[in-house]
Amino acid sequence: MFRKYRTNKAVILSAMLLALTACSPKQQEPTTTQIESSVVELNALYDEYFAAAIELEPLRATALGEHQYNDLLPDTLSAEHRERKRMLEDEYLKSVKRFDVEVLPEQAQLSYHIFVRDREMAIEALEHPSHLMPLNQFYNIANQLAMLGSGTSTQPFNTRHDYEMWAERMRAIPKVLDGVIRNMREGMEQDITQPRVLMERTLDQINAHLVDDVTDSLFFQPINNVPESFSEQDTLEISQLYSDIITEEVLPAYQQLRDFVESEYLAAARTDSYGLGGVPGGKDWYAYNVRWRTTTDLTPDEIHNIGLNEVARIHEEIKLVMNDVGFTGTLHEFFEFTRDDPQFHYSSREEMLSDYRAFAAEVEKRSEQLFFADMLPKAGYEIRKVEEFRERSASSGSYSVPSEDGSRPGVFYLNTYNLPARPTWAKAALTLHEAIPGHHYQLALQREMENLPSFRRFGGETAFIEGWGLYTEALGDELGVYTPYDRYGAYVAELWRSIRLVVDTGIHSKGWSRQQVLDYMYANAPVAEARAVSEAERFMALPGQALAYKIGQLKIQELRAYVEQELGEEFDVREFHRQVLRHGALPLSVLEVQIEQWAAQQQ
Repeated sequence: MFRKYRTNKAVILSAMLLALTACSPKQQEPTTTQIESSVVELNALYDEYFAAAIELEPLRATALGEHQYNDLLPDTLSAEHRERKRMLEDEYLKSVKRFDVEVLPEQAQLSYHIFVRDREMAIEALEHPSHLMPLNQFYNIANQLAMLGSGTSTQPFNTRHDYEMWAERMRAIPKVLDGVIRNMREGMEQDITQPRVLMERTLDQINAHLVDDVTDSLFFQPINNVPESFSEQDTLEISQLYSDIITEEVLPAYQQLRDFVESEYLAAARTDSYGLGGVPGGKDWYAYNVRWRTTTDLTPDEIHNIGLNEVARIHEEIKLVMNDVGFTGTLHEFFEFTRDDPQFHYSSREEMLSDYRAFAAEVEKRSEQLFFADMLPKAGYEIRKVEEFRERSASSGSYSVPSEDGSRPGVFYLNTYNLPARPTWAKAALTLHEAIPGHHYQLALQREMENLPSFRRFGGETAFIEGWGLYTEALGDELGVYTPYDRYGAYVAELWRSIRLVVDTGIHSKGWSRQQVLDYMYANAPVAEARAVSEAERFMALPGQALAYKIGQLKIQELRAYVEQELGEEFDVREFHRQVLRHGALPLSVLEVQIEQWAAQQQ
């Protein structure tokens, strides 16, 4: 079958064993008991690995609802910790490779291939110096810790023991931030630094946490919301404990980080390059990121050209919408009209939030048109505003998965900063992507698949996850919820993901400047300055991550078209969606084999 967007050939060949197992010649076939024993042993290894991995990364454990490490906060940037990580990955990779994958049943083979690939990619990641650039406006440990300490994130604050666990974690903050400074200094010595503009954004974020009154700190907010079950004595003691730790340990550590960034790091930060190509070994590092993020063997040049072609195609689709709404000007005049006309602007943050919530409720009523009821997650979700201290640099929307114990729903974080840059026509596609039937349906459902090993339930493949999110944006017409301007919004969202292919590879592979990126955006999409700047700086901070959306979407769309052609009148979109989602997130290469096998079985 013709493949427009190649997947990784090595992984495809590995996954093809799924189809060949039944006819592989063997000198001695294993018994059913032996096969079952292998599956049990492999699952035990996966569970052992998962337990060891979250012990090594306690913040991840907390995010997953594993609370036994809620008082721990190690320096994960240290050489010792990175070596422990490498040894863990290597040990379990060798352990699983002694099994004969060909004799395993389907689900076990999937787990094996994904586990091996993930371990190999994790080991390769340690060869690149990401630990020397640990801070930017998206991955800011200062923000992450403040959100945890605010009581509105994954760290629980229900009992006195919870409060005491977080107090112990707070006491470790100075050592962690010292580790950040240590590694950044090492990066400065090796000319491995962030672009200066990103660190200026980061500096603003750190400054927001340096308060004069301790009660204004996010770290103090749990004291303002102590449970009613607390005695007066408990409240007084915990309040004094938090006040002392924040005043004497946390805020001085934040001040030290802030002073380091302003006084030392900014002067060493890059001003003549904005991508990984501008640091030693950066081209190989970016090539790794491309393979990791997309699960394909596409080169940066090939991805760049796919982006250019998609931008041109989507422009033609938008012209059809212009005809539908009776607009008689040029494409760029339509961009300006939809960007600047007041009818497309929200009057308040509250109006924007309410509009998104109402639209999501309407989508929910219609979901079973495209999904079987048993493929809808049990967990609920909420739509919340992005916190003000990080909204300037945050993306338009993001999703946080629900906790396993049901205590925290999924959350679609909506950025309500700078309302003229958040047009009303963006609402529909963004909600479909971040909430339903996009990330919430896929990720919450995956969390609920108790038959999967933990590393699959709580892990993910970016190209699949974001590809699914972008694919669902095109379902608005099938659900009957799109107006012509909503459809335009979906095309613009898809256009953005296509632009990302062009500019991400432009920044990191072709040496584009920040201004070149902005100029390309302004020339090809209806974008206000705030959105363009935020997006451009996001690509600088997260090399290759932006590629996953469009490459994943193209693969899922390609597979749907293939199945529709193969099955004809027997095609049922609900069953197709079941087949795509039923194994959780997969590398695109493995997904391709799975869907082809299923289509063949239907015939």
